[in-house]
Amino acid sequence: MTIRTVLRLIPEHRSRPRVGGRHVALVVALSLGAAGCSAVQPTSGSGSTASSAATGADSFGEPAAAGQVKDGGDLVMALSAEPDQLDPALSRSLYSRYVFHAMCQKLYDVDQDAKVVPQLATALPKTSADGKTVTIPVRDDIQFADGTPFNAEAVKATIDRDLTLEGSGRKSELGPITDVTAKDSKTVVVSLSKPFAPLTAALTDRAGMIVSPKAAKALGAKFATAPVCVGPFKFSKRVPQNSIELVKDPKFYDAAKVHFDKVTYRIITDASIRAANLRSGDVQIADSLSAQDVPALQKEKDLQVLQSQSLGYQGVTFNIANSDGIGNPLKQVQAPEAKDPRIRQAFELAIDRAGLVKVIFNDLNTVACSPISPKSEFSTEAVQKCTPHDPTKAKALLKEAGVTTPLKIAMITSNNPDSLRLAQALQSMVKEGGFDLQIKPVEYASLLDQQDRGDFALLQLGWSGRIDPDANITNFVGTGGSQNVAGYSDKTVDGLLDQARESNDVAARKALYGQVVDKLHQDDPLIYLYRQRNLTGVSTSVKGVQVFPDGVVRLGFAGMAK
Repeated sequence: MTIRTVLRLIPEHRSRPRVGGRHVALVVALSLGAAGCSAVQPTSGSGSTASSAATGADSFGEPAAAGQVKDGGDLVMALSAEPDQLDPALSRSLYSRYVFHAMCQKLYDVDQDAKVVPQLATALPKTSADGKTVTIPVRDDIQFADGTPFNAEAVKATIDRDLTLEGSGRKSELGPITDVTAKDSKTVVVSLSKPFAPLTAALTDRAGMIVSPKAAKALGAKFATAPVCVGPFKFSKRVPQNSIELVKDPKFYDAAKVHFDKVTYRIITDASIRAANLRSGDVQIADSLSAQDVPALQKEKDLQVLQSQSLGYQGVTFNIANSDGIGNPLKQVQAPEAKDPRIRQAFELAIDRAGLVKVIFNDLNTVACSPISPKSEFSTEAVQKCTPHDPTKAKALLKEAGVTTPLKIAMITSNNPDSLRLAQALQSMVKEGGFDLQIKPVEYASLLDQQDRGDFALLQLGWSGRIDPDANITNFVGTGGSQNVAGYSDKTVDGLLDQARESNDVAARKALYGQVVDKLHQDDPLIYLYRQRNLTGVSTSVKGVQVFPDGVVRLGFAGMAK
């Protein structure tokens, strides 16, 4: 969120020929006829390589058993991209969530079944009959890494900060809060102007990370330079574009269960190099494994692959009215694709999602046509409905819109080989539908900056996903959403999302989200492409590492094997 949370693309093995340019066009052309896009409740792994990854079987990892690990040692984890700001209020990157999970505990967490469990809170919240008062019981017997007491006042201070700090990505996640009070040291009372069903789920991520009020006051907007929370580890140092180092926090309330002395996150953007470092033992954990690397890695006795279906998606976003940067008043972009939804519909029609998943990802990933995962309790046939691949109809819509074909559109994407590979496949596909897609690769940090400034026509980026659909939708397409970089605004969509936010009836919310997805397919501000599996490599020299469907690597209580 204040630099957008991004999912990683599954890269190819370095020993395989790069699929790019003419080769992408040839492979895509050969496959599309046999891989037409259809309505979707996709099964993970159909037709993929002969590996357990291809079966779609989840492998979350196991907590370390008593006596299985030893104290001491330094852990190194390879990250596929550099985290953004290490401030829970301002961060938007998945990679920062990896780091946060080791040093910034939350009021609530999610377990391997994506169910909410207390962490710094002592029980689930209690909501009043009218839905406007939420009472959260919290601990008051622990302290932050700087020695500041953790209590209800600290929770109040953090939520107030999330709601008021300039650039905060948490404000829209927290909903219509009118007041936060510390009833006593163990009780936080949140008052709302209207019911807000997604609140508890929001508190399982960065909105629920409580920061030291002393450090927050002292550092202000520079909190990310020396973040202080409650967690197994505390911040030590950061070398930009290289590494982030955490050390064990002796003040942590469960320090006896923390085994490593230090955790270093090393930035290694090339998937092949991450895999090589994992094999050599230079790193013990590597995120975002290549789909082609996985079968070989699984055969190595000293490695294991943790995997699960992601709750998020990858997609492309059109800039419709983000002319002056996110957070500023909307102003219509004067490009044909921004002004006419028929052009955006044509672009979606030109994309063969199933062909994309088959050719680029060997069917390891799955087709996505909405922001709601098929594994979500809010999933229905309506929300999984897919626009069929139809380049002929795409051309007809472009003709109806009165544009000259091929219509040139520039798309910014991250400049790593994996993102470029996806972009080249899209370029080849949409050409048949009447588009000339111009690929504009930029550094990841620059891409995040450009999308916030509105300096793009089309953007390829994704979202790691949350357990409540509201966090996967409203921030991105709701008017004024903190990540609505499209500048999309529609009263019908806003009304439906507001109704869904105010209801605790799952069936009612399902029906409302079906209507939202239908409207989004008509307007296409954001075209959903695919859902990927979380693939994480772990050395067997380490025990206790876990990765749940939220994609976050949990290593706080891991240790070196005895």
